[in-house]
Amino acid sequence: MSAEISAVLRSLGLDTPTADYLTAVPGFSELAPGRVARVDKGLSSVLTEDGPVRASWSGGVLAAIAADSQATPCTGDWVALRRWPDDRITVEAVAPRHTAIVRAEVGGTSKGQVLAANVDVIAIVVGLHPEPNIGRIERFLALAWESGARPVVVLTKADLVMDADSVAEDVATAAPGADVLVCSATTGEGLEAVRALLDNNSTLALLGVSGAGKSSLVNALAGVELLDVQAIREDGKGRHTSVRRELIVLPGGGVVIDTPGLRGVGLQESGEGLAAAFPDVTALAEQCRFKDCAHVTEPGCAVQEALEDGTLPVRRYESWMKLQREAAYMARRADSRLQAEARKAWARQTKEYRRDVKPRQ
Repeated sequence: MSAEISAVLRSLGLDTPTADYLTAVPGFSELAPGRVARVDKGLSSVLTEDGPVRASWSGGVLAAIAADSQATPCTGDWVALRRWPDDRITVEAVAPRHTAIVRAEVGGTSKGQVLAANVDVIAIVVGLHPEPNIGRIERFLALAWESGARPVVVLTKADLVMDADSVAEDVATAAPGADVLVCSATTGEGLEAVRALLDNNSTLALLGVSGAGKSSLVNALAGVELLDVQAIREDGKGRHTSVRRELIVLPGGGVVIDTPGLRGVGLQESGEGLAAAFPDVTALAEQCRFKDCAHVTEPGCAVQEALEDGTLPVRRYESWMKLQREAAYMARRADSRLQAEARKAWARQTKEYRRDVKPRQ
């Protein structure tokens, strides 16, 4: 199959490694590949070579979900589908994700929630009006870098402000390694640079708070009104337009995954993502005298020295420390959860062994 990827599947973003995996699924001759466009109420809308279908989970997929909630098929996943004689369709296998946007599960648990999978570029969409929250952008960047995809900050609503370029420069200082684009869905300014992110049938995921202009941006990229949009409230806060994560194939090529506005983004045990979002602070931390430096009052702390001489802004230091503490907390919780699950599994296995083994006569 890797040498015979159809134009339809290629336009959905299917690559050779994923095609090879799906081809190797046992019984693939009776299955069909597809990409999950939306998930709701235990069912998924899947785009296939023959059009969209609705599919439920097979027994094997349900067993995988029971063992790990992150195994639940999500928007962007590539799957193998089976059509049954009664016209039911089930997801029989999910291909490994080459990238995954995972945030801490809502409700404060230590488990992660996969927002989207197999994304090439993550656009952190931020409205220029009201004034962007730099700390929130840094949080989104840490999440995006951790996913394995390429982060880009897209500043929208350029038509509503007079100093868009100046704000973009401020954002760029807090987003090292990530491009910062300025655009307006109303006037069309900067849209070509955003469209370029979709070249070669790439998948672009949009992340941001409500009212940032994600739906308006999708409509502008598509050239048609695909999604409803709403005006922001009088207090400057956004209204929820998108209510679920949805994959949209654009007429001009490329795939966009639109997501609901995120009120909060909890980081999991973010390591590489946090380091990539704060490479300047990470480089300083590596120069500290002590490897276990807490970067508060320890002697020989390069981070504190940079704060004192002004080369490291206090705001950026405080943002980094806050995210470091959060990531460390989530790592401890995840470790405790894994230990508890291991104890339960051992107790269950012991109970089954005692039940099945006959006592000696």
